[in-house]
Amino acid sequence: MHPVPSTLALALLFAIPAVSAAAEAAPDGGTDPQSLVAAAAAAGAMNEFDRIVVTATRTERALDDVPNVVTAIDRERMDRELVRDLKDLFRYEPGITVTGGAGRFGGIGDIRIRALGGNRVRIETDGVAVPDAFSIGSFSNANRNFVDLDTLKTVEVVRGPGSALYGSDALGGVVSFVTKDPSDYLGEGKDAYFGFKLGYLGEDNSLFGSATAAFGGERWSGLVAVGHRQGQERENMGENRSSGATRTAPNPQDSDGRSLLAKLVFAPSQNQRFKLTVEGNEDSVETDVLSALGDTSTIPGAPPSVRVASQTGDDHQTRARVAFAHEIESLDAALADSLQWQIYRQDSETTQRTREERATLRNGVAINPVLREREFNFDQRLTGFDAVLHKDLRTGFVDHAFTYGVELTRTDFRQKRDGRATNLLTGTVSNVISPDTFPVRDFPVSQTSQAALYVQDEMSFADGEFRLIPAVRVDYYKLDPELDPIFAGDNPGVVVSDLSETSVSPKLGAVWHFTQDWSLFGGYQHGFRAPPYSDVNLGFTNLQFGYTAIPNPDLKPETSNGVELGLRFSGEAVYAEVSAYYNRYDDFIESAVQVSQPPQTPLIVFQSRNIADAEIHGLEARAGADLGMLNETFAGWSVKGAVAWSKGEDRSTNEALPSIDPLRATLGIAYDRDTWGVELAGRFAGRKDELPAANQFEIPGYGVFDLLAHWNFAPGAVFDIGVFNLGDRKYWDAGDVPAGTLASSTVLDRYTRPGRSVGASLAVSW
Repeated sequence: MHPVPSTLALALLFAIPAVSAAAEAAPDGGTDPQSLVAAAAAAGAMNEFDRIVVTATRTERALDDVPNVVTAIDRERMDRELVRDLKDLFRYEPGITVTGGAGRFGGIGDIRIRALGGNRVRIETDGVAVPDAFSIGSFSNANRNFVDLDTLKTVEVVRGPGSALYGSDALGGVVSFVTKDPSDYLGEGKDAYFGFKLGYLGEDNSLFGSATAAFGGERWSGLVAVGHRQGQERENMGENRSSGATRTAPNPQDSDGRSLLAKLVFAPSQNQRFKLTVEGNEDSVETDVLSALGDTSTIPGAPPSVRVASQTGDDHQTRARVAFAHEIESLDAALADSLQWQIYRQDSETTQRTREERATLRNGVAINPVLREREFNFDQRLTGFDAVLHKDLRTGFVDHAFTYGVELTRTDFRQKRDGRATNLLTGTVSNVISPDTFPVRDFPVSQTSQAALYVQDEMSFADGEFRLIPAVRVDYYKLDPELDPIFAGDNPGVVVSDLSETSVSPKLGAVWHFTQDWSLFGGYQHGFRAPPYSDVNLGFTNLQFGYTAIPNPDLKPETSNGVELGLRFSGEAVYAEVSAYYNRYDDFIESAVQVSQPPQTPLIVFQSRNIADAEIHGLEARAGADLGMLNETFAGWSVKGAVAWSKGEDRSTNEALPSIDPLRATLGIAYDRDTWGVELAGRFAGRKDELPAANQFEIPGYGVFDLLAHWNFAPGAVFDIGVFNLGDRKYWDAGDVPAGTLASSTVLDRYTRPGRSVGASLAVSW
């Protein structure tokens, strides 16, 4: 095991007993009332493992009682840290990476958990899966950034395979977004609420605003939350602002987004609720792609043959969800004590339009100017039903908490690329933009159907001191493609393939509270991911360049087997956790692998194949302490930190996996009073020097500090402010640098993070 993370984890654990003893020995009293209030508030924040989470076991359990490493981020923390996008959300969470870079849609990519990302991580909102990502070529990239984080009350992340409870696409982990409810704002004697928030972030000169209204009575309650945001490109430390391939400053952007969340709840009794949810998001980004301008060549290594005079992008994405849910508590039936079910429909669409003026170069002179207009569209429509039942019973000396359920989904996928080229001298219009003759589909119109049954038994021994948690899930997956005219015309003679798979995913977890404050946790989990529709029937043919892609009906599911072992300490003043994990992944699917070439076949043939096997192991630790409970002199002070280290390799090549992050850590020191508080938060990373090739860019390590503060200056009024990258340091995040970037690249600064910036928000409610 790597010596650095091992030493950090051991030092953390050895320090806990001493700190705990100091807490028990600390004298009582001796502080002023304000300090006592602040200490009480800090103590509530410090008891991290008392938090109630649902995602890990699909039951409400304290973090101290789950066999996984779970990250829980509540609304208050999101506000304190001025969270506006996924990058901000996981800013201080080592082991969770949000990829990005110099792309469109604000440069936000996907979420990676322990080095696995993309569609291998399940992301859901209120139990409904967020749309898939899909990318093919330049400016044809549908991401998964579909959620307005200001509509959320909490975020839970389960690290590691979660297929036993969440099925396919939970190979790397689960990210669960939970939206606000009317009950979050209403309570005893309060039947109405209204609040609004206004804010600014300097890193992209963005403004945001939101308003939330809730009402409620004895049986009916409701909530409406609306939000709007607009901004520009996210800054970096690139200084080259020229137009062309050498540009390192970000391309100019204008972004605009809005969201709506509405809920209506009817409670005919104290133990029963019906809930109707309507949610919608819309985002638009316009980009002036200055980095694409200038003279270039269509053939690598050849002299420039094309001059690009202008290129702009107009990107638009929408998501709409309607769900009807029913919850029954105290059911007292033979098979269940409680029941929750919902039926839902979700539509999402990504459209990217690119407009480019270019001309052919002849002896350095631009001739034959052409306007190219391309459009990429990716549409996904999901219909689903799920039900979860719970039953508690006792057999002998063992308490059982059974959770079992069913999930049924149908998803329709439709993707198309279209375009035209207009000769600006003659006005001639053509649908041929080499190498494509538009319109084209990169996979046929497809429909997937999934059905799943799962059961989990949380067995509690010795009054809860030992918990054994077995679970198993059976998934059935079916792919039905349609040989539509567009796909058939672009792939003559190709026969599309349907697919059906059945997978069984077992899991065994355990938690042992061997003393009042100490516990061991861990277990085994099997994960799987069904072959994606876009890989089974990937297809394109280009006779001009002599290549074709063909379907592969023999693709096998991607699978994983993982084990994890961890140790927790949960005291009144101190909490700590350290865990080690090992995951082995088999039959990774790689898209468009070259499988033959002339003279073996008439054309170069590409096909998606199961070729990659990988293993990833690592160590994670986190800890926090309320210093005021250790010594009254430090009343109001607290400290917390986390560290993550991982290592992985492609077992077929024995090369390092490019998605592995270097050693990362965070450390925060905070001081809180009754009406205000301040925190100095540090983010640290080691050098990324384990790369597949020797000539690739080794991302330097860094240490960056942020200063966060909040002020409750009046009842229901909060002002939050943050200064990020206090030292104005130039640094790179590993998730922002494209895989394979060479150390000799002249545009490395294009992938740097923003320099010093300021953010602030004002929230008022009554």
